[in-house]
Amino acid sequence: MNLKQELQQLNDRLDKYRRKLDAAEKRGDQAVILQFKQEINAVTKQITHVKQQQSRQLNKRGTELSELAFSRALTKAEQADMGKLKRSVKGLIVVHPMTALGRQMGLTQVTGYAPKAF
Repeated sequence: MNLKQELQQLNDRLDKYRRKLDAAEKRGDQAVILQFKQEINAVTKQITHVKQQQSRQLNKRGTELSELAFSRALTKAEQADMGKLKRSVKGLIVVHPMTALGRQMGLTQVTGYAPKAF
């Protein structure tokens, strides 16, 4: 299971536990309230851990891309015919500024990274 799916499942569990905690508080069931508070704390810790893993992976991917020999912003014409561009440039990786990786790298334009100039 990838980290995105795991994070989604953990958030779903957290939401479920919070709803059950609210119901237990309305009933006044102290044992159940204590149990769900412990569950919420455990799931919150797991969510934090998974988010840190995602951040580490993004940072690693960003440094790998920035270490490639060549990068430049792509023109609108190149962006319009991305398939042709990728076929002509071997090893091209395109990063959009609105993706998680693009935001982490601080990009403002669609940028292409490749081992050789293109």
